[in-house]
Amino acid sequence: MLAVVLCAICVTGLLGAAIAKFLILPLRKAAPLNTLLATLMLGTVMRESVRLFYPDGSNPKPFPALLPTASIELGSLSLRADNLILLATGIAIIVGVHLLITRTRFGMAIRAVAQDGETARLMGINFEAVVLLTFALGSGMAALAGVMNGLYYNEINFNVGLLLGVIGFAAAILGGLGNIYGAILGGFLFAALQVLGSATLPALIPDIPSAYKDVFAFAVVIVLMAWKPTGLIAEKSSERV
Repeated sequence: MLAVVLCAICVTGLLGAAIAKFLILPLRKAAPLNTLLATLMLGTVMRESVRLFYPDGSNPKPFPALLPTASIELGSLSLRADNLILLATGIAIIVGVHLLITRTRFGMAIRAVAQDGETARLMGINFEAVVLLTFALGSGMAALAGVMNGLYYNEINFNVGLLLGVIGFAAAILGGLGNIYGAILGGFLFAALQVLGSATLPALIPDIPSAYKDVFAFAVVIVLMAWKPTGLIAEKSSERV
């Protein structure tokens, strides 16, 4: 499992850095919408390339069960050991990224470049290196999330990143863009909405299966965004007047 995790993080991190080098940096003076559209289109190309050119790429692939499957019984509550391991891993990743962003010189450089790239250059920060390393870090974390997803469901498919990416973006918007704590809160709230939808929809409307839990969660996110467009934790900003 360690070999799988390290290989996935390294390969995907290098891919993310290459995308930043040849796609993101040339578009740094373009409108943010142009960059967003370019990355979305590239993601579509990569995903469809796997489906078309990888042998039998459109079908799900089994993922090895590398975690223990024993359960811990607490009365009527049953906790699977693999779920607890994945939860602990996720919490450790959140804490690690938080400490990296807030307690290290590299994290300070990331925040400086995000706030004002030109001023960061004048202060001696290597703008291009920070961007490349940031994309490598984000891509590596995405690879780790993909491995964790495979360990949980014991299968992977070419389209797995699309839904997870949309859910992650919705969670970030729900929590408040630009705020790491808001993104974490939004992720847990979206997961809670999915569980609530899978439990209540079949009971309220028997003809609707629990598979529509994502529809329920996204509908609630739309309502919440209409009520609070800035997200639950709005990004703090200051302006000199």
